[in-house]
Amino acid sequence: MAESPSELSEDEQQQRRRAVADLMPKTPFMGWMGIVFDRYEPDDVTVRLPFRPDLTNDGTYYHGGVIASVLDTAGAAAAWSNHDFTKGTRASTISMTVQYVGACKRSDLVCHGRTVRRGRELIFTEITATDADGAVVAHAVQTYRIA
Repeated sequence: MAESPSELSEDEQQQRRRAVADLMPKTPFMGWMGIVFDRYEPDDVTVRLPFRPDLTNDGTYYHGGVIASVLDTAGAAAAWSNHDFTKGTRASTISMTVQYVGACKRSDLVCHGRTVRRGRELIFTEITATDADGAVVAHAVQTYRIA
């Protein structure tokens, strides 16, 4: 008989958290985009999108929707990275605000997400997107829900 989520050991919690980093890049949309995890620590995640001209406006600069998608993914990953699986596994982004402050020109897009606060169901994250040289491209704040 399978254990109920309320009976998960800390090792089982850690295994589930680590599985998220393996599963997310294999989902259809993220897999198609080519997102990879460079760092996956509790409440601190870095994802990277290797440069692809077909994800740009003109073969040079990433489309804003692509940047927003990677920001959202990094925030969601930060939320999952230290999640208590006894609280549920149904998840969605509730809100996300993006400020575009630069451009990502023919470069990998790197997004660093961190958890700011965890509530019972809502997790608040901040994400910064940079180009491969560290120049800031965008900043986002996200509210993510796992229940």
